[in-house]
Amino acid sequence: MDTFISFDLFIFILGTFAAAFVTGLAGFAFGLVAAAIWLYALTPIQTTALIVSYGFLVLSYAVWKLRHNLNVERLVPLIVGSAIGVPLGILLLQWISPAHLRMAVGVLLILFSLDNLLRPTMPSLKDAGRMADGGAGIVNGVVGGATGLAGIAIVIWSALRGWQRGEQRAAVQPTGVATFLMTLLALGGTGSITPDILRLFALGLPFLVLGTWAGWQLYGTIDEAKFRKVVLGLLLISGLVLVVV
Repeated sequence: MDTFISFDLFIFILGTFAAAFVTGLAGFAFGLVAAAIWLYALTPIQTTALIVSYGFLVLSYAVWKLRHNLNVERLVPLIVGSAIGVPLGILLLQWISPAHLRMAVGVLLILFSLDNLLRPTMPSLKDAGRMADGGAGIVNGVVGGATGLAGIAIVIWSALRGWQRGEQRAAVQPTGVATFLMTLLALGGTGSITPDILRLFALGLPFLVLGTWAGWQLYGTIDEAKFRKVVLGLLLISGLVLVVV
């Protein structure tokens, strides 16, 4: 940590605040925002460990805030499906290049977000049942296990299901918490959580709290139409990042 100079510290703090703010506002994309900034100053293992640790805290707080909107019957197939999909996603990496997989996911995100930004209403799958929810959970787990983008598939599925913003966040964020928890336990079991990472975690915690609070403040001021555009805009940016970076 002796080489962790002031510029790197600024980059780390900026990334922490920005990622927490976006997640507080939209309910997802912590990892994408954080990684896009942190990787200029942190190592990949530091970035991964901190994304999982901070992401778990931010989404856990969000789940508590939205606890009255939680629908256990809706969540079970999403979480179970994700748990099945995560190891499948990891296994998929043995046959497919991570770069090619991220490119494919990025292209799909770009097409989906542009299509829905340019049309007045989104296609609806309101009548889809629990089996379909479970399938969406599996897809989410596969994408999360293969690329680390836990929750992206659930965001899209929630939109297709026609769930309102509170319902959408109450589906995306508990699923993200479960996925982050599994990943965090795996990292801890392999000894990947080092003293340097623990020091960074403590240093960035106040900025994580501040960014989360600011994002939630803005979330309370936007209506359903604006929230939809924010989510689609973030999906578009996410896709562009995956394709370009």
